[in-house]
Amino acid sequence: MILTKMSKIYKIILLLIISCSLVNTLNASDRDFTTWLDDFKISAAKEGISKKTIDETLINARFLPKVIEYDRYQPEFYEDTSTYIGKRSNKLKIKQGKILYKNQKKIINQIEENFLVEKELLLALMGVETNFGKYLGKMDIISSLATLSFDERRSEFFTKELIVLLKLIDKNVINKDILFGSWAGAFGNFQFMPSTIKNYAIDYNKNSSIELKKIEDSFASAANYINKIGWKKNEPCFYKVELKKNIPSKYLNTSARKIKNKKKLTFFKKYIKDPEKFDLNKDLVSAIITPDKDIIPNSKNLSPAYIVFENYELILKWNRSLRFALAVCTLKEKFKNEI
Repeated sequence: MILTKMSKIYKIILLLIISCSLVNTLNASDRDFTTWLDDFKISAAKEGISKKTIDETLINARFLPKVIEYDRYQPEFYEDTSTYIGKRSNKLKIKQGKILYKNQKKIINQIEENFLVEKELLLALMGVETNFGKYLGKMDIISSLATLSFDERRSEFFTKELIVLLKLIDKNVINKDILFGSWAGAFGNFQFMPSTIKNYAIDYNKNSSIELKKIEDSFASAANYINKIGWKKNEPCFYKVELKKNIPSKYLNTSARKIKNKKKLTFFKKYIKDPEKFDLNKDLVSAIITPDKDIIPNSKNLSPAYIVFENYELILKWNRSLRFALAVCTLKEKFKNEI
């Protein structure tokens, strides 16, 4: 109860901080954004993007204050792990996934076989990302990416993504008129960023169009992506563990930026209560994460804790959030018993 009250207070404080920072950002946004956009057009031309694409695509680009608000107040920043996972792997989510699989069983099974990626993982990724295509986002992706490129927090990353997107439009890979998606510039059933579309999206049904809001191309593209980055079919993502108090703090990962101090599973057994319940290859490369420690006020040092493996780290490449990867892998395991 006390933790719940503290979490609510923390959220209120966080919102007040965000509101204050947004006021400062938005006051100068209109004038400064116009200047930034003019400079960006010059940079885009130097990247080889045609004047026609630059003019037609960026003509309606505008600063979106809501995008900055969303960026500063993501669930990964304030929801404790149990809440975050629970919302994204509940019974309704499983029911919806089962319905989708039943209706698209033939093509999903075919994609699983062709790309060696479990159908349960693909369903889990789509379920967590867009609730099986129900929440694809309605934001103007060009304006979203331009806003985040203009903003200083992650300007370099989003500027690169916007350049990639303009190049895809220039090459007629993507139609600029359908670019509506998430506040962060992601698109389609699996929320692909422009660089992901460029590197991994495929025209699976060979109709000369990559349609990431359709089942065939979106599932195949997601499977291609996760396969190409090294997914190992039927190997574990993580297990929840109880840690002994003697574990050195250097082995506790609290950030998704880079998982550190990885060891073979056998090494960590001395720090885990009841390690024998994990009937796994003792040579599996693993690490320990404690995802609440640096996020949730008054959270415990050693709980919740998870031992994670290489497949888990691959989900972090999809979305660099400890909680996101835990939710996807949790939903994946729940689907195994249902389909």
